Amino acid sequence: MKEKVEAALNKIRPLLQADGGDVELIEVTSDGVVKVRLTGACRGCPLSEMTLKAGVEKIIKQEIPEIREVVAL
Repeated sequence: MKEKVEAALNKIRPLLQADGGDVELIEVTSDGVVKVRLTGACRGCPLSEMTLKAGVEKIIKQEIPEIREVVAL
């Protein structure tokens, strides 16, 4: 499962990096929660929650329907 999530993150990573940010996979739990850390310009950005839910979570859920939620640590 972790490999599938990394592959999905690699699809959105170039968009984040274009704005000086990135995303790091921390954990995929057995109950379908993906834990990530936003880094670079994404860390502390006022729009980071929107980026997480409308971008990262949306892509991951499209690629891996069994994922329930994506949360930032």
